[in-house]
Amino acid sequence: MRTTFSDRRKIFLFLMAAPAVLYVAAVGLWPLAQGIGYSFYKYNLLRPARTQFVGLQNYVDIFADASTRTAILNTFQFTLFSVALQLVLGFALALLLWRDSRFNRIVLAFLLIPSTITPLVVGLIFKAMLGADYGIIGFFLAEAGIGPRTGLLTDASTALWVLILIDCWEWTPLMTLILLAGLKALPGDVLEAGRVDGATGWQRFHMLILPLMLPSIFLALTLRSMDAFRVFDSVFVTTGGGPNDSTNTLMMLGVKEGLQFFNVGFASAVGNVTLLFIALIATGLLLVVRRADVRINGK
Repeated sequence: MRTTFSDRRKIFLFLMAAPAVLYVAAVGLWPLAQGIGYSFYKYNLLRPARTQFVGLQNYVDIFADASTRTAILNTFQFTLFSVALQLVLGFALALLLWRDSRFNRIVLAFLLIPSTITPLVVGLIFKAMLGADYGIIGFFLAEAGIGPRTGLLTDASTALWVLILIDCWEWTPLMTLILLAGLKALPGDVLEAGRVDGATGWQRFHMLILPLMLPSIFLALTLRSMDAFRVFDSVFVTTGGGPNDSTNTLMMLGVKEGLQFFNVGFASAVGNVTLLFIALIATGLLLVVRRADVRINGK
């Protein structure tokens, strides 16, 4: 039976997409399936012969252990405050850079430099700068009696907040870029109509700009929340999860359990719980933004 042009086109598109699908399955779905499978076993690489099926016990241990609960709370606190601060600062910078001018384009180009640096390098830079013995910032803070004498990253009361500020320094430009793209895509006739009708700057922002920006805000919040929740690099090189687990996060915990103590089963459970929390955060943001869109725009 002869195939039609439409059938041949479908076969061609399928063959073109097949390598990408196979690649995603190989490097994404298969390791994920393995991780889910390992999480139901007590599996340690140092004692592989003693592997035994424990069901949901690894997940129970995650919420039963005090240090693990601390890591969960630290991760949520880090995500909440860092993303919220980045949203406020990013929106303010996007509004300042909204006007299309050569100066603003130059400022935006320099502003994006922090986001091009890997988090590992950013962590090392700030660790050196905040060191109380030799850091260009930490030394003078210690001499002035501001903060702990041993340094901001070595004190349990300040370390997590310093990591939040470091994350904001690096990723606020990305938030600015996403929101600036949303601002530039707003319909100019609607904004001009508001100005002609005598609306003040705050009224135009509250009644026109903010409702129209909800999709961009949702995109920015979702991307940054997913990334912030799995923070690892900057924590690893600055504090290592300390002092006293004050900066320990779920990713740090998973890496320690899997690569330091070789508890593959428990580490897999931690990774799966992290993915579950990320999915819940994304779903919650979608519901909140959708409800706000319905309340403001009535659809």
